[in-house]
Amino acid sequence: MAITIIPYEPIHSKAFHDLNVEWLKKYFYVEEKDKELLNDCENTILKKDGHIFFAKYEGKIVGCFSFLKIKASTFELGKMAVSEKYQGLRIGQELLKFAIAFGKESNWDKIILYSSTKLPHALYLYEKYNFEIVPIEKDLPYERSDIKMELQLK
Repeated sequence: MAITIIPYEPIHSKAFHDLNVEWLKKYFYVEEKDKELLNDCENTILKKDGHIFFAKYEGKIVGCFSFLKIKASTFELGKMAVSEKYQGLRIGQELLKFAIAFGKESNWDKIILYSSTKLPHALYLYEKYNFEIVPIEKDLPYERSDIKMELQLK
């Protein structure tokens, strides 16, 4: 199985939107913060020193994730999604391994993420790659988030 991880190009903006909306509608609903990030990812993520990457499998974009800059060497991993048709092929693991390696190569201190206890498979994956649960702050931009995790890179 050959999965290639590629950086964002404008031609992929619809895939970024659609992959995320697919899983959000399956498990939750699309919140205002989601709309802001997904409908204008170039301005809300990329032009704010963020990053977006995609998993390509058999010539198709089948997964993605983003990094939002929180401060100089802390980034939030978010908008990680794999098309339901391609789940079970370890694409999420490949995306996560790539994300961690990218953070280390970029000399970041840590990666944080927000998730939900309603997603046990995602939480298992994060824990498998040494993310630890940390206290979550109040007034988060997403109602679905009830858990915060971080990975120290240094």
